[in-house]
Amino acid sequence: MKTESSAELALRSTKTESRVELTLRGLVLGVVLTVVFTAANVYFGLKAGLTFSTSIPAVVISMAMLRWLGNTSAQENNIVQTVASTAGTLSSIIFVLPGFIMIGWWSGFPYWQSVAICATGGILGVMYSIPLRRALVTQSDLPYPEGTACAEVIKVGSGDVADKDSVESSGKGLKAVLVGSLVSALFLVMVQARLFLGDVAHSFRLGHDPRAPVTGFDFQLSFALFGIGHLVGISCGIAMFVGALIGWGFGVPHYSALHAAAGDAGEFAHATWSHYVRYVGAGAIAVSAIWTLIKLVKPVIGGLKSAIASSRARKAGKGDTLARTEHDIPVDQVGLVSLICILPICWLLWNFARSAGLGEHALLLTVGG
Repeated sequence: MKTESSAELALRSTKTESRVELTLRGLVLGVVLTVVFTAANVYFGLKAGLTFSTSIPAVVISMAMLRWLGNTSAQENNIVQTVASTAGTLSSIIFVLPGFIMIGWWSGFPYWQSVAICATGGILGVMYSIPLRRALVTQSDLPYPEGTACAEVIKVGSGDVADKDSVESSGKGLKAVLVGSLVSALFLVMVQARLFLGDVAHSFRLGHDPRAPVTGFDFQLSFALFGIGHLVGISCGIAMFVGALIGWGFGVPHYSALHAAAGDAGEFAHATWSHYVRYVGAGAIAVSAIWTLIKLVKPVIGGLKSAIASSRARKAGKGDTLARTEHDIPVDQVGLVSLICILPICWLLWNFARSAGLGEHALLLTVGG
């Protein structure tokens, strides 16, 4: 088996160090993309109830922009997409923080407290990504995890490894993003100007009895939602469609029959949806989340073992034998930072439970949370 000489190792190290990677322009571009994608994700999350991953769209835009600026590399594009990928997770605050206002714990959004919550959770998420990268990407049973797909896009379209076809492809990708945005904005203007009907909704009773069960439908035409569907994929789209059919085809008629009442069909249907059917969907989400966590226990343990082995190899002076992608943050530092982040989160949960009048259950809710 051929081994590299010290000169070859030094040359490889020099080449690695000379690569363009962590740059000011890359960070600025990543921050700009994060702001744009976070705003879009928050809007669509509130409108459609789901957010989308921003890694691959960020890569497409990053490759086109950095290639136009010149002297770029796959590593620099990776930095940009890593920064921009936080938009998909940061926007998930819309599923948590508004709840504080709904239950009356907050009367508004305290800026610095919201920033502290997001920062603490974000740092904890970065620490979790060390073992989870192995569990969900490198050692995953998925045929093509998003992280792998994103890496392939970067490899075929970035500076030091790109060919002519991939350069043209990245340019076409950016044009498609821009054209799609313009068409979507133009259609929205036409809908607001009442040139097109963008929303068709109707509620009705299933029978002639004034206390008969109710149901309804609500169809919205939006190019932006078409784009979301393209990003989340056909499987997620079908799941949402089936969920809507179950909710409005069975759930609303069933619960409205159990609590029959006369009056406006539309108000009754939406009240039934809000007070009964929505909780069924929340329960389905909770069960799927718990099941996912149970399935992740074994892969996460394996990822932790691999991360510990990699950390030990580096401490033993064998870092050169590890692949560049295995040079993670040391596990002991990951554990320390995670503990520092968990403490204020536990205080937040305990304080919330105590303030909400759940004092005797505060410890259980804090540990469970």
